[in-house]
Amino acid sequence: MTVSVELLETLTQMPESLQQEVLHYARYLNEKYSRAHTTEQPKKRRSGILKGTFKLPLPKDFNAPMELLDDEQKAALEKKYGYGSLAGKITMSDDFDEPLEDLKDYM
Repeated sequence: MTVSVELLETLTQMPESLQQEVLHYARYLNEKYSRAHTTEQPKKRRSGILKGTFKLPLPKDFNAPMELLDDEQKAALEKKYGYGSLAGKITMSDDFDEPLEDLKDYM
């Protein structure tokens, strides 16, 4: 008995909901196989990765290596984004260091 005949017989015995799941999985495997054997790079799927988060607007010079900046640019960046530039904007609760209720069994 060949694989395709056995697969068809097994599928006909399944309820339609399971047949639908097998179809989805077969399409997934086919797509994965075809992507692995193509020469072009697959596009990265980013939907849902950043859900619930936000992006900060970064300045154009954010990724500039410090070695390439002159002294004036370094001083301006240090003044704008220097130490303490987020002072008062981040707070922690008073019981931050207290043990968690969920972990009492392990302590």
